Amino acid sequence: MITKEGKIVLASKDDPIVLESGEKIGPVEVAYETYGQLNEKKSNAILICHAFSGSAHAAGKKSQKEKPGWWDYMIGPKKPFDTDKYFVICSNVLGGCSGTTGPSSINPETNKPYALDFPLISIGDMVKVQKMLIDHFGIEKLFCVAGGSMGGMQSLSWMINYPDNIQNAILIATAVRHSPMQIAFHEVGRQAIMADPSWQGGNYYGVSIPAKGLAIARMLGHITYMSEESMEEKFGRQRKDLKSTFKYNADFEVEHYLRYRGDTFVKRFDANTYLYLTKAMDNFDAANGKPLEEVIKGHKYRVLIISFTSDWLYPSKHSKEIVKACKRAGVDSVYCEINSRYGHDAFLLDLEEQATLIRNFLNSSAKVKRHEHKSGL
Repeated sequence: MITKEGKIVLASKDDPIVLESGEKIGPVEVAYETYGQLNEKKSNAILICHAFSGSAHAAGKKSQKEKPGWWDYMIGPKKPFDTDKYFVICSNVLGGCSGTTGPSSINPETNKPYALDFPLISIGDMVKVQKMLIDHFGIEKLFCVAGGSMGGMQSLSWMINYPDNIQNAILIATAVRHSPMQIAFHEVGRQAIMADPSWQGGNYYGVSIPAKGLAIARMLGHITYMSEESMEEKFGRQRKDLKSTFKYNADFEVEHYLRYRGDTFVKRFDANTYLYLTKAMDNFDAANGKPLEEVIKGHKYRVLIISFTSDWLYPSKHSKEIVKACKRAGVDSVYCEINSRYGHDAFLLDLEEQATLIRNFLNSSAKVKRHEHKSGL
């Protein structure tokens, strides 16, 4: 698999990006990775949109010591996103902390990290930057845009904001807008971060990061990504054999696991990015208050929508809302609810049924494309 990684400045201080809020930001640097080769017609490009804590590193291993990318089982030769056929692109989102401009980046006005001076961003702003990256590659139309969770929101935003620039979309475990429960979980995580004395109003860079608050936020979030069944299977009521006499030590395996997840998250993620990205997700309303079918009506892309039976954070009813809108709008769509016990995290795991669905959808879309080309449509 031919893999390349890079960074590109897509906006400057003198020519900034205008955000949906009306605020401007520049320069904007974007980190990305590509897999496979772009064909001569530039018609085989697939954009992968990462979820909340993801990055541009979607597949492969940068070194023997590092873990493979977050969707490695899906991207590569002979895999569903087959890099022998497709040119796969994944970029870190605007507001991120893995190479793309975000609150931890240097503000050219102060020569210090933006912190909370970074403007509020939206899912639409993330997609606008992705469109600029696609334009940089000279790609007029993506063969497919795909993602799960926050990545699914980005894919849905592509369907609405750039309908003529995509042929297919894959939306996995996502929603048109967040429910009050989803917003509530995010707010508890944000409050945990802001209650940490080390947060210092967001100005902790170069001093002491709000590690405890961010770890707790991640622990809470990780609980919502799993299901009761998967937690029972993975941990049960097993206890750790610890010698500490502290009364509130991590006695149970599940406690130890959550603390481990929180501690490792702190090492790779920025607390302010947590605030900005969760707020962007909570503010997301794909159709801006209008019926979704109205804003996608008449568009010619094909859509695959996938949900999971045990996902209580993004339950199947959210996906079915998108399916109904597609049907009412006359958009060619396919829906499948996969029986899985892994909760919301199911889309990140090696599920053969998901892989088969995506592979078959892309193959059938390629056949439709060839038929339309031969027919002169």
